[in-house]
Amino acid sequence: MLYMKDKIKIKETIIVEGKYDKIKLSSIFDTLIIETTGFSIYKDKEKQKLIRKCAKETGIIVLTDSDRAGFMLRGFLNGNIPKDKIKHAYIPQIPGKEKRKEAPSKDGFLGVEGVEEKILVEAIKKAAPVVYNEKKQPVTKTDFYTDGLSGKEDSSKKRDIIKDKLGLPKNLSASALLQTINQLMTYGEYKELINEIKEL
Repeated sequence: MLYMKDKIKIKETIIVEGKYDKIKLSSIFDTLIIETTGFSIYKDKEKQKLIRKCAKETGIIVLTDSDRAGFMLRGFLNGNIPKDKIKHAYIPQIPGKEKRKEAPSKDGFLGVEGVEEKILVEAIKKAAPVVYNEKKQPVTKTDFYTDGLSGKEDSSKKRDIIKDKLGLPKNLSASALLQTINQLMTYGEYKELINEIKEL
């Protein structure tokens, strides 16, 4: 297994199938990671909207299992995202099953959560050559509190205004909004947005 001191910072948002894939990728990459929750993405208009927003702002990298279901999801996303905003990362078809599962998947291959970290790093690097470690000032939970986006009576209303301005789904939690803001803008741009809201 590959151990890294720092997470790898990439510009693009990564799209995966499930929560265990997201947990695995979150330990390796410093970027926004969105799970489709399998085929439920087909009906989840809010999540489709979020993915389109991220595709427009950062571009997306799709990393699914290398089985039939994974390729069906890729096909669906290809039909919803402009070609210049979507990249595909692929893992090899390695026979086996994840430790937490009692039986292998229908196709019998390891999924994203089951392959070694170095394989995932190589897959992402092939899809997005510009993999970089960038130090930038993050927007923190303390900023959210100081700027009235959490812990205050009207915090929910202010977060809704920001979601509306950024074209984000209304059902994003405060934590998800914080993560998305850090992916889509710089600290300075965030402060400009806060100043705009104060003038309303």
